[in-house]
Amino acid sequence: MAHLVLIRHGQSQWNLENRFTGWIDISLSDMGRLEARKGAEKIRGIRFEKAFTSCLKRAHETLDIVLEVIGQEGMPVEKDQALNERHYGELQGLNKDEMRKKFGEKQVHLWRRSYDVAPPGGESLKDTAARTLPYFKEKILPEVQSGKNILVSAHGNSLRSIVMALDPLTPEEVTKLEIATGAPIVYEIDPSGKILKKTVHTF
Repeated sequence: MAHLVLIRHGQSQWNLENRFTGWIDISLSDMGRLEARKGAEKIRGIRFEKAFTSCLKRAHETLDIVLEVIGQEGMPVEKDQALNERHYGELQGLNKDEMRKKFGEKQVHLWRRSYDVAPPGGESLKDTAARTLPYFKEKILPEVQSGKNILVSAHGNSLRSIVMALDPLTPEEVTKLEIATGAPIVYEIDPSGKILKKTVHTF
């Protein structure tokens, strides 16, 4: 049995400003750095062999803080854009409330939470899963099944697609899935890939 820990980056500056971020490379806010530290405290008892992260610095910053707090700096870290946040296309950088006024609450909710409706020029959750899940199944899950404790620092939607596959959730169920910033999700997984236990930490 091994642990797979998924952690969404702490609050970013654009989360704070209520903007669509996507692939724009925005740093953590002060609150985000605090969330990363609080999240790290929840998993202090797990000794990790390897970490995976996206190519965006808010996920890197979160991972660096977590590894510092738990005293495990220097472990192997693999970065790949397969774990990047979903691309919000033409919405990136724009204020969510302003977009609700322009396009309507229902349309913006569809872009943010539906499974297969993509924002203009961007990715749906289904599109995000199409790059995230093959990487997860090829690179990350085999490490866990081999008995290694693995840490993944990524984003709300790349992690939603992984949780959707692990739990498993239907396209309808995943629309209700929220992943909090900085709060670790811990899976205990056996060598066959069976989930023995899931713990969702909160602050």
